[in-house]
Amino acid sequence: MAIPESRRLVFKEIPIIDLSSLVSGKTDHQTVEDIGTACREVGFLYIKNHGIPKRLIDDILVAGREFFSRPVAQKEEVLLDKRIRGYLPLGYRSYDGESIAATSNQEGFWVGPDRPVKTDNRLDGPNLWPKNSQLLRESLEAYYEAVTDLAIVLQTAFALTLGLPENFFRELFLDQSSLLKINHYPPQHNPTTVSNIGVVPHSDEGGFTILWQDSTGGLEVESKGGEWVVAPPIEETFVINLGDAMQIWTNGEFSSTPHRVINRSGVDRYSIPFFVSPRWDVPVKPLLGSVTTAGSFEETFEQYQSKHHRRIFPVAFA
Repeated sequence: MAIPESRRLVFKEIPIIDLSSLVSGKTDHQTVEDIGTACREVGFLYIKNHGIPKRLIDDILVAGREFFSRPVAQKEEVLLDKRIRGYLPLGYRSYDGESIAATSNQEGFWVGPDRPVKTDNRLDGPNLWPKNSQLLRESLEAYYEAVTDLAIVLQTAFALTLGLPENFFRELFLDQSSLLKINHYPPQHNPTTVSNIGVVPHSDEGGFTILWQDSTGGLEVESKGGEWVVAPPIEETFVINLGDAMQIWTNGEFSSTPHRVINRSGVDRYSIPFFVSPRWDVPVKPLLGSVTTAGSFEETFEQYQSKHHRRIFPVAFA
């Protein structure tokens, strides 16, 4: 499937946007315009005054550090399943058979909407909780709910900057299939080899991502010219990046920008990405502009995402 070409430009830094007016329920046209410019030209932006309490993040970090410190055998009792719930082990291989195939110096724990397994939807299923992990469960569930509200604010802004009804994207994300993850990146002493970095260069597959990163650093974003631009940690902000599905829906108006992680710090790095994804039956095809290119886009999001999960997480399908 060819993704429509984006309008991404050469950039040297990632814009920072104050979200306070939108979070409070006001329609701030300048903020909406600034978000639109970032989505078109960069595909990444920082947001501040986002309304997510710091204590929610602190609780996840306490619980996450405890979980990742457990023996491997205990963590693998909830090994990642085909619905992308559970523990993703350190040093997993991804994109096997492709030019970007690599070993990621990262481990993670994934949760999603806690639903019964359905035969017609490979994305739904129950979460896998490790034993003696009450704080991990409570903190991730509370954060999932709070960051979903933030995602709705951004969905509204994305629609308005495109001149669409404000509920255009919100309706796609009803009964969302979004996934939440806490990442642990151990220190890397030789991290610059293409086949072994924190996370290989890639773009996200879904709608968009809301990322919290600690003060360690390591995230880098690819400018259109091929240069890697550092996305440094900025206190009390989130990093927002658009995914491939959003670039497809907007027919290239918004950019899904490649990025990577290299932990050069010498200390452990933690991050918490929320991968905002639509309802399972939403079509993945251009929804704006000419529909003449839509013929090759006949997948539901469930079909589209399941195919990509097999590429990215072969460990879950072994």
